[in-house]
This record gives sequence, structure tokens and C-alpha cells, in this order.
Amino acid sequence: MKITFHGAARTTTGSMHLIESDHHRILLDCGLYQGHRAEAFQRNSNLPFDPKIVQTVLLSHAHIDHSGNLPMLAKRGFAGEINCTPATRDLATLMLRDSAHIQEQDAAYLNQKKSRAGLPKVEPLYTSADAERALRHFVGREYGQWFKLNSVARAQMIDAGHILGSAITIIEIAEGTRTIRLGFSGDLGRPGAPILRDPMPAPDLDYLIIESTYGNREHGEIAVAEEKFTRAIRETVTRGGKVIIPAFAVERTQALLHTLHRKTEAGEIPVVPVYVDSPLAISATDVFRLHLDCFDAETREHLLVHQDPFGFGKLHFTRTVDESKQINAMRGPAIIISANGMCEAGRILHHLKNNLEDKCNTILFVGYQAENTLGRRIVDGARKVRIFGDEFAVNAQVALVDGFSAHADRSELLDWLAPTLDSLKGIFIVHGEPTGSLAFAEAIRARRAHLAINVPELGQSFEI
Repeated sequence: MKITFHGAARTTTGSMHLIESDHHRILLDCGLYQGHRAEAFQRNSNLPFDPKIVQTVLLSHAHIDHSGNLPMLAKRGFAGEINCTPATRDLATLMLRDSAHIQEQDAAYLNQKKSRAGLPKVEPLYTSADAERALRHFVGREYGQWFKLNSVARAQMIDAGHILGSAITIIEIAEGTRTIRLGFSGDLGRPGAPILRDPMPAPDLDYLIIESTYGNREHGEIAVAEEKFTRAIRETVTRGGKVIIPAFAVERTQALLHTLHRKTEAGEIPVVPVYVDSPLAISATDVFRLHLDCFDAETREHLLVHQDPFGFGKLHFTRTVDESKQINAMRGPAIIISANGMCEAGRILHHLKNNLEDKCNTILFVGYQAENTLGRRIVDGARKVRIFGDEFAVNAQVALVDGFSAHADRSELLDWLAPTLDSLKGIFIVHGEPTGSLAFAEAIRARRAHLAINVPELGQSFEI
């Protein structure tokens, strides 16, 4: 049996791993690669295998870097099932439609400028019709349910605690007289994080593919992160500025709303208008309300008193473009939460355009910023950045609070891994920048020196 790592190999985007044997072709995730626009378009539009040979997809969760290229897979001839949890199916329905809409919108916006300059038009990576084609292949699988992939393989999904519906995937494959038990962590959540249940413990496995986003770093306490978050807001409001928060529409936005709700009630955050300017985030929040079974005990107790953990006074949801434009026309302090979390697409680009050059404002990052993204350039201290082809000075304050991360840190990854270390024959470390992945490999090696530990390069294959 062969595993080839076609994405999220020594990087944190484009998760995509192909399992092949004489009997099957199973794809783990099919995510969008995010980075420089030209490189991303090239990589995403040219799948490194024939989609027609893939029999089934196992989708760990709905984030675009794991699900976002499924429309391309379907566009190029994939005809099998896309297996995931019901909550992932519901979120992915929103996210893939939104992704296709953004692809179309951004192409149209760029084509207006190209037309004026007499340049050739660009095509969207994929269209809404491609997204709908992919969605017809989705099949919801409950946590803990074994389901058949083919005559020699079955799979099961257990709670990863990362975002709503996220799953650790366990695959059992019969090869002759032996059965191989392979695990795929997807993205692992943090124990004790708000809203969702903790990740399920790792089961006994022969081989494991594990993420390493924070493989060389530790998060601070969640309470400390919340204090930094509230302090940045208070200081900005005192200056009369706006707080612009780039946040992923799924999980991060809901976690922030939950925090803002609690901190406003406690009087720790001034009462100012709060805008969630992302149609996707608004719809995703509605999906969260439909899947209360995924919530932890603390959030369910909160529901008994407050009914809605994501709603409070002064909170405004803006769906239309006109409503979005009106936010930037408003004067005075406000908090604006908008997608995309790495500032690569969506309405956040327009809010940055309108607010980056005002020193009273704060751009508040609450999550990991991948290499070669606009968010990373701002966090790294760029004094000028390009947005939609125009240059803007970064005069606003820039703050980073990483304790809100939905990814397990180094110690949390090692703790989750511990129960399965004795049974493992090999481990593959993915979804991390090289420094993080290689450091995490050394941390595992310190616990079990003779375990075969690999940090795959892009396109590298392994026989197991």
C-alpha cells in the first residue's frame, strides 16, 4: 500500500493525501493551497493525479484548506462518495458555495481592472456549478460509526475537537493476511477550549498521519489570551479607533462571539457596535446552533441561562454588500469581524483597505498566518502591502493573540499521541511549516527513539 502526500507537506495549506493499492484509491482531504495568487492558482487547478481513479474521499473537516478543492475534483471527473460527519457536511455546503462565489467575484473584480488596462481576462478557479457538483457526492457519517469503503477497507470517524464536526479518521485495510490500521488526525483541537468537546484519545494504530501546525510552539493559557484580546479592544476604543479582526468564518468567529458575549456581560469590554461582516460566518453560526450535540458541557449550561451563546446586544450581522460598505462609512469605535482569516480573499480585504492607514485602528489577528499570505506579511511588520493591486501603508496598530488557536500545541499534540505510541510502526508528520514539523519529529523521537518518523516532502510517496 502506498501513501502519497500531495498537499500540506512542509506547509499548512492544501491538505491532500492519496492512499493507493491494487484494490483502492482513497483520498484524505482535498484542500485549497493558499499563498501567492499565481502559484496558488497553478497548484489548485492542476491536480497531481487523475480524479477519475479516486474511489472515495474521507474529509476531516470543513475548513477550506482541507475541503476547498473538492469542486475541482468533481469538475475533473470524480464520481465517488465524500465521507464526513453530518456537521462537516452542513458547514462544507456553506463553505464550498462561498468559496466558489469568492472565486467568481474576485475574477470579476480583477477583470474590471484588466479591461481598463487592455489586459486578458482571468477565469475563476471553479464556479458555483462546480461546487454544487461536488456537494452531490457528500455522505454524512456519525461519530463512532464504522462504514465500508470497498471490499477490503472500512473507516470510522471520532471527534477531533478542532471545529464543529471535525474528525480523526481511522481506516482499516485488509492486505492479504494482515490488516493495516491507519489514522489521520486531520486538525486536532485543544483540550479545555470553549464551545466544543475535547478531542477523543488516540486509539491503537499501525500508522498515523498527524498535523504539526504548532509542533514547535506552546499556546498560552486561554484565560491569558482572552485578557490580551480584551486589552487590545479597550485600548483601541479609548483611541477612538476600530478593531479589525480577520477571522475564519467557521469556529474562530463563533469562539470570538462567545468570548465577546461573556466579556461584555462582565463589563470588561466597552459597549461598542460589533459587526460580523461575513455572510458565511452568519450562516455558519446558524449551523452551530443546529448541532448542539457537539458542544461541551460548559456551553450547554450557558445555553440554559442565555439561550444563544453567539448573540448579545450591540451585535450586528451584515449579509449584503451595501451593509458592508456602510460599516466603513461609520465614524467612531467599533469591532469588525470579517473573513478570510489569513486575509487572502473576501470582505476582510475591503476592511483592511479602508482601515490600515489610520493609526487609531488596530488589526487584531487571532489565529495562525501561513507563509506567503497577506496576513503573514502584516504580522511580520510590513510597512506597505498591496490589496487588489493598490499599495497601502500599514499605520494601524497590529496585534497578535494566538491563544485562541483551535489547533493543539506541541505539548497537547504529544499528550494526544502518547496512548498510541507503543502500537505505532510509523508516523507521518504533515500540516506544518518545516521548522514546526521537524521539531515535532524530534520531540516524538525523544519519547520513542526507534519509531519510523517521516516529514514528507510535497509529492513524496511511502510504501507501508
